[in-house]
Amino acid sequence: MMLEARNLSIGHGKTLVGRGLTLSVAPGEVLCLLGPNGCGKTTLFRTLMGLLPPLAGQVFLGDRPISTRTRAEIARRIAYVPQAHAPPFPFEALEVVLMGRTARLGAFGQPGRTDRATALDAMDHLGIADLAGRNYAQLSGGQRQLVLIARALAQEAPLIVMDEPTASLDFGNQAQVLSRIAALVSGAVEDGRSVVLSTHDPDQAFALDARVVLMHRGGILAQGAASDILDGPRLSAVYDMPITVETTTSGRRVCLPAVS
Repeated sequence: MMLEARNLSIGHGKTLVGRGLTLSVAPGEVLCLLGPNGCGKTTLFRTLMGLLPPLAGQVFLGDRPISTRTRAEIARRIAYVPQAHAPPFPFEALEVVLMGRTARLGAFGQPGRTDRATALDAMDHLGIADLAGRNYAQLSGGQRQLVLIARALAQEAPLIVMDEPTASLDFGNQAQVLSRIAALVSGAVEDGRSVVLSTHDPDQAFALDARVVLMHRGGILAQGAASDILDGPRLSAVYDMPITVETTTSGRRVCLPAVS
């Protein structure tokens, strides 16, 4: 396994957020953590990446506990895409993407021609090569999020972790970013890269056709293919409202509030 959590309890200090969390991510696999805001997804992510110590249980990165690995080792294996990012200086978009090379260069290394080519390739892969010279702070929310995903690609880590990458975006930017993520996800199996992302929107889990871990009140309610575990009763329990799952004429599955 590339990443594995064994009977994990998570939280902040002595405050327990979740317990009994067991999951794994294999090479070339796409895993979606699904659940409402406040269910513990971000805390779980931070624990899986070694940023928070587990309150119980263990996280394994490869064949070793993540607690035994240095931050440099982790950075070469896990790339992180946050929900939002506000740079302290007016960097160009390409400069932000080049920051992903730090894991390969070290703290004081300077990016060279190969690093620049890798960063540009990552931007081109996501269809944003034309943004390279633009001021990152002046880009739209969707464009900034794609730059952060390109930064993660430039890091060349075998595992990419995305924490609700569309959470702060409007509908149009959500659609733009999700379509790029879907393309990235579809190629993950072919190139051996694994992707773990979280969302509070079950429609996104259906759209990505990934393996799903359905979280509820700090625990895991179900794991499996979205088509197998995301049904009306489970989603109604998780989101505390009546929900139905319907299939559109195009064959896409969508979630809707139940109408009496």
